[in-house]
Amino acid sequence: MFERFTKDARAVVEEAVLQSERARADRVEAEHMLFALLDREGSRGSFALASLGLAGRRDSVERDLAEARRRGGLSRADAEALSGLGIDLSEIVSRVEEVHGEGALGSGRTSGGGGRWARRRPFAQGAKDVLTQSLRIALARRDRHIGDEHLLMALTARPGVLAEVLADHGVTYEAVARVLYGEGGGGVAKAG
Repeated sequence: MFERFTKDARAVVEEAVLQSERARADRVEAEHMLFALLDREGSRGSFALASLGLAGRRDSVERDLAEARRRGGLSRADAEALSGLGIDLSEIVSRVEEVHGEGALGSGRTSGGGGRWARRRPFAQGAKDVLTQSLRIALARRDRHIGDEHLLMALTARPGVLAEVLADHGVTYEAVARVLYGEGGGGVAKAG
């Protein structure tokens, strides 16, 4: 599939690997792809992010993702569903942090170090799903290649914390499709 990627999409994937290494993560996560996209300039994906007002707001995205990790990676929708069952997620987080320290519910998965040459970092399932979804989006649009804009659209199309954080910043699947293609995004393969 990688041979179908444009130069910009390949650069995002390669930068995501570097992002995971800098974070000392065991795996390349979908959020590393988002950070790589946020750091890009001069591509279709970076154009969409700038047009939607997210350029230069990486710190805000990082804060929101850190808060989601603090909640154990649960989205607000997950927290609301638990609340409907009488479970107060903020109370659970507070109690866990009292015993185990702040951020105890975060992933905390880091490698032992060893730097970039120690071993190749595998892609986590979420990151693999973004790559697969980007292919589906490109095919649905009848695009011959997968660009970084397709990676961005895949990040917004998949339900979960990343899409929620992006939507909070005004970056939704429909908004990206409108900026890039002048449409509302109907008829394109979104994750369900």
